[in-house]
Order: sequence, then structure tokens, then C-alpha cells
Amino acid sequence: MKALRLWEVAQAGPEGLTLRIDGRHLLRLEALEADLIRVSLLNGGAWRNPRTWSIAPQEDVPWEGRSRDSRAGFGCPALRFDADTATAETDRLRVKIHAPLALEWHWRPNVDAPWQPLMADRPEAAYMLGTRDHRNSHFLRRHAGERIFGLGEKTGPLERTGRRFEMRNLDALGYDARSTDPLYKHIPFTLTAREGGRAYGLFYDNLSTCWFDLGNELDNYHPAYRAYRAQDGDLQYYVMAGAGVPEVVARFHRLIGGTAFMPLWGLGYSGSSMALADAPDGQAQIEAFLARCRSEGIPLDSFQMSSGYTTIGPRRYVFNWNTDRFPDPEGMAAKFAAEGVELIANIKPVLLDDHPRYAEAEQAGLFVKDGETGAPETSAFWDGRGSHLDMTNPATLRWWRKGLREALLERGIGNTWNDNNEYEVWEDAAQCAGFGEPMDIALIRPLHGMLMTRASSEEQKRHRPQERPYLISRCAAPGTQRYAQTWTGDNRTGWETLQYNIPMALGLGLSGFFNIGHDVGGFAGPPPGPELFLRWVQNGIFSPRFTIHSWNDDATSNVPWMHPELAGEVKAAIHLRYRLMPYLYTQLYRAVTEGAPILRPRFYDFPADATCWEESFDMMVGPDLLVANVVEPGAERRAVYLPDCAEGWWDHATGQWHAGGQWLDLAVDLASIPLFVRGGTVLPVATAPCRGVADTLTARALAVFPSGAEGTRESLLYEDDGVAVDALAGNHALLRFQLAQRGAETTLAHRRSGRFTLPYREAEILLPEGFSGTLAQATGPLGHGARLAI
Repeated sequence: MKALRLWEVAQAGPEGLTLRIDGRHLLRLEALEADLIRVSLLNGGAWRNPRTWSIAPQEDVPWEGRSRDSRAGFGCPALRFDADTATAETDRLRVKIHAPLALEWHWRPNVDAPWQPLMADRPEAAYMLGTRDHRNSHFLRRHAGERIFGLGEKTGPLERTGRRFEMRNLDALGYDARSTDPLYKHIPFTLTAREGGRAYGLFYDNLSTCWFDLGNELDNYHPAYRAYRAQDGDLQYYVMAGAGVPEVVARFHRLIGGTAFMPLWGLGYSGSSMALADAPDGQAQIEAFLARCRSEGIPLDSFQMSSGYTTIGPRRYVFNWNTDRFPDPEGMAAKFAAEGVELIANIKPVLLDDHPRYAEAEQAGLFVKDGETGAPETSAFWDGRGSHLDMTNPATLRWWRKGLREALLERGIGNTWNDNNEYEVWEDAAQCAGFGEPMDIALIRPLHGMLMTRASSEEQKRHRPQERPYLISRCAAPGTQRYAQTWTGDNRTGWETLQYNIPMALGLGLSGFFNIGHDVGGFAGPPPGPELFLRWVQNGIFSPRFTIHSWNDDATSNVPWMHPELAGEVKAAIHLRYRLMPYLYTQLYRAVTEGAPILRPRFYDFPADATCWEESFDMMVGPDLLVANVVEPGAERRAVYLPDCAEGWWDHATGQWHAGGQWLDLAVDLASIPLFVRGGTVLPVATAPCRGVADTLTARALAVFPSGAEGTRESLLYEDDGVAVDALAGNHALLRFQLAQRGAETTLAHRRSGRFTLPYREAEILLPEGFSGTLAQATGPLGHGARLAI
């Protein structure tokens, strides 16, 4: 590695600035938006990998990738360069170039505002490149008061400052939610909040293994710094800035292509267990699970079939059916379909070396190849060895789609669980087809899981062209969220996992991954005891993905009725989720269209409140719900901080109003789910008896929570039929409610847009018990239980 020092201007113009570094390298700065600048460092003046699959500002990336130099889909304002001061700027971002090579950044909210410091490279050895390889590094100054977030799925506290992390996709079965690193996902994005409210994001567009040191390392020869180091690939990063965290999160979300709009049923309870599909009578066990949910009154919308259906002996073979365990897959699918429950089948991108179709795939050249021999690479996989399918080979993608269609879709199983797709191929020079331009797997290891999921998505769309597809993927990189929901992998049963999965989810949300969840109850280890299981369910009902899943050491299954003494409380929690389904679906809509995380830390909505920046296991669900679940054993009291806001907070359980900016000391029991609603909120809820999300569409109530302060707040309700592919193109109904507070009088108004015909014509008004004022609309008063025409 060699530090870069000397620079000269090679080219300057409105499209960007190019510097020649140490006589042989090129550094480019390009303004893609006023608040988004791309920095590209070309080792020897050339790209190591000239393509990206993560950047998709307007439309999806071509299968073969997008040019790293492409400016398509961006506004591309002029980048003004002043040679005398060595400064380049847009209306909102300014970068000054120092010698030796180091960049100093400033930001302003508008052209009339003064420039404010944003970030700066460390003054010496800010950039380093390999001289005999393609390693690269970037070093930034660390400033007192900065708070660093992001990096997606990481363990421990939400704030990353002072720690070191690695991006290298692993099958981290039974990880420690407080300390294990790395995990399943590769998301090289940091979000830094600075004093004064401003924030910036840094996205390093590189799929190679890399490390982030955010203050763990000290060096006497440099001031406090943070580091990004990559094993291979290109040093290209995107700088985005804004007036606060939400602005930066939304900008990054747009940059990487947004979020897939999943069907409504994907928010419903999804049953699963390794033990059920692994049982000798797997089909009977899964059908019995469906029947038990119905008899217990547990709503159910889908079932995730673990890989036990593919086994031959003790091993697992993608696209194979074990007909002893599952004698009638078509009949099973029909039985679930008749109950309105979707099946989601586990699929894996590795063929064990004795797979019935291994020779076929080898002859067709579908595998990643050994870098020395050209034979299929072989790696450890599921109690054996296998070869990874090369998803950068169009022939492999065709084979994959055909296998998916014949093994699953044509049998009535319309959804996929894209699993074990971390591609643990540790020969860095193993060769991938690269869509006609062969490349080392070290450059694109996480890409294979993304392309696997994309191929599954496209085949599902062909199979059900009138419905939005549902997929889930365990491995992910920026771009995977365009196709699939994800979850935090194979967690280990324990109270600490329940606790630290919460900041893990919030970290994903701040990193552009909004449709997420956990294995409720814990996947690996002992079965959860009654209290732990209940608390996990009470927390899990607020995540977009709500799946109780397990592979317990004693071969039991985590299921809603596993602890009869608390089955009633578990059932009540699940029914609360379905009651809140209209609100959750609206937050999914806002995530897709606005780039707003569904689960987010308190400071996202209340940045001026210093207490909201402190580490906590509390979270916001959308802008209106504060969740402060009980996550400690034997708790009889729960301290809850209510963020400081003039509107105040309503206790969802008691209907009592509390001023913001204070601590409450709540008495709690096993049934307690501490939930608070922000004043001024109109909370849409479902009211019909419920076996699944289809029932939640038929009737509505509006829970009105008046504000404790003068003014007006707006709440949204998004509705469609739950599956339509043209929903976002107008086949929906969007209701905007304005709740105005004037003294003791609260006035409710609403307006509606979209062409979707609602299945109901009115909604019941619900008021909290502690409300003593009056509620009215333009035509007259509204009382508790009144009907409002929609």
C-alpha cells in the first residue's frame, strides 16, 4: 500500500473535476445532485471492476451491471471549480482540495445560508492504494461530538462510533447479538450526525471484503481518524448530505433503487420451523400447523417451508422433493391456498457434490470455477461439500428459473425464501462468468445472492403477472432490497438477543433496508422459556417481517401455543398486530414512496431531544407510535422516556395523555405491551374478526388521539387490494387526515385520492378514555363510536 500525495488538475468542467495523482492515478469528482457528489479513484487510471449493481436512481440495473461512470438517472448539476482556491462546489456541497491529497467538505441547506463544516479527510495519507494488488483505503478525520450509524446489520449498540467492523458475508449460525462480526450482509454505508443537526452519508460502492474502523484504532502520527479499508475492488464513494438523518437516509435509499412493494399478506404472521419440514411426515406436520392456527384462533397468512422438503437422507438438495415426507406437494399447496395462506419455499444456490443434477449443471458450465483448474469450485456446505451456482452466467439464470418454475411454482408454491446465499467461496481468484467479462469472485461475492433473488423474483412475476411478488433473502447487499424482504439471520435464543436485535433492525433501517425482521423466539439454541417467548412475540409484532422460526437443540418448534400458560397473551399480541395492520401497511407504502424507515430510532423523529440520542431498546414505528417493550426477565416496572414534543403522548393501553419530555415509571405484567401514540395522530385500525390480512381490509376504525398543543398534524391511510401490480400507479386510495387543535376543540378533516374503490364506506371513530374535549368535523360533532363517511 502506498499513500497518495501529489495532485494536479487534469480536466475541469461542469461535468466534473479530474485530478492526476502522483503522475499515474486519476481522482474524479462528479456532482450527481446538489447534495450528492461521487468520488472515484482509479488505480493506474483504470477501473478494477468497471461495473456496479448497487446504483439505481431511476430504474433497475441491467443484469450485466451499470457502468461506474454512468450519470443516468441523476440531475447532474454543474460542478463549479475555482482553480485559485482549489475548491469545487454545487449549491449545497463544497469540497476543497489540499496538498498532500486530502478533501475537506462543507454543506449548506440553501444558497442563502453560510457554509458549514461537514467532513474532512485526515491531512496525511488520506488515500492509499496497493502497488502490487488492488487493496485500497480511505481515512477521514474524527471530530468530537460526531455520532456514526449505519453499516446495516451489525451487532451491539446502534451507534457505531469507536468500534471496528468487517463486511464479509458469513453463515453466522447462533451469533451473539452483542458482539459477533461479521454477519450475513454487506452494506458499506455509514451515516454520521454532526452538531447542529446536519448529517452526511458515505457509501463505498465496492462488493469486496472491507473493514470500517470508526475510532477503535489510534496512531501517534495522525489526528483522530476513521478508516475504510478494502481487500480488493475500486475506491469509489458517494457523499450525500442533509439537514438531518431523515434527509440522508432518503437520499441513500433513492441511490440504491428503493424498496420492493411487497403484497399486504407479507406483513401477516408467517409460521415456520425447521423441525416441521424435517419431520418424517413433514407435509402432515405443516398441514397440522395450519389446522392448529385455525383452531387456536391465530391469524396466519403464510408458512415458510424450511429445506426439509428437499432432503435425501440427512442432506439437502435444491429443487428436489422428498416424496416420503411430502407425498402430495400440489395437494398441500391447494389446501393452504383454500385457506388463503401462502407457502414460501426455501431454496439454496449450492449443489452438493452428490446432488442428482450436479453432473447436468457441471456439463452446462453453471458453477463458479476454480481459479487454477477451471473445474467447478467446491466449498463446505451443509454437512458436505458443494459447488456454488454462478449467477453472473446467463445460462445459470435460465437453469435457475426453470428449476424454480418446475419444482415449485407449477406445483402451487408461489413464493421463495432465498437462503444460504452468502457464497462462502474463499478462493479469491475463483472465476465467475461476469456476463461475458470473467472476474474474480472476490470482487462480487455478495452480488450472487442479489442476482439469485432477482432471478427468483422475475420468475415469480412471470408466474403471477397480476400480483406483486413476495421474496425473502438472508444475504444482502445494497440493491437486494429492490427485490426482497430480509431478516437478521439465525439468531440465538436468549434475552440479550431479543434486546440487541432491536438496534440491529434500527441499523438496517438507517441503511436503506426497511422491510426487515427477526426469527421471533430465537432460531438456534435451547427453546425459549415462557416469559422470553412471550416478550419476543410482543416485540416481533411491530417488525415488518413477523415470523416465529426455530431450529431448537431439542428438535422442538417455537409455535404460538408452545407455552399453554401464556398462550392467551401470545394470541393477544398477534391480534394487536393485525389490528394495527392498516397503519403498518401505510408505513410500508411510505417506506417505498418516501424513503422513510418503518422502524427507526427515536432521534430520527426527535433530533432536538438529547435523551433520544442515548442508547435504548425503545423504537418508533413510523412517525406516530413509540414502542417501549419489556425486554428484561422478571420485570415488574418499565422506565419509559417520552420524546419531547408539544403534542404529547397517549398511552395506548390506558387512554391517558402524558406530556412529552419526561420519564414514566410504568407498572408492567406479562400482558404489558408499552405503546404510546403521538398526540395529533389519526391511527387507522382494523376491526373485523381476523384469520388473516384479507379480513383486515373489510372494515376500519379511526382511533383519534388529540394533540396537547395548538396546530394541525396530518396522518395517512394507504389502501389497495393488497396485491395489485399497478397499485402505486393509481390503483389505490390514499386518505389524508388533518387533526386540528384549537383550545379544547379538535377538528377532523380528510381528503382522498386514487381510483381504488374501498370495500367500506365509513369508519368508526374511537377516542381515548382520557379525552374530555370535543371532536368535530365540518358537518358537526363526532363522538366515540360515531361513523365517519370516507
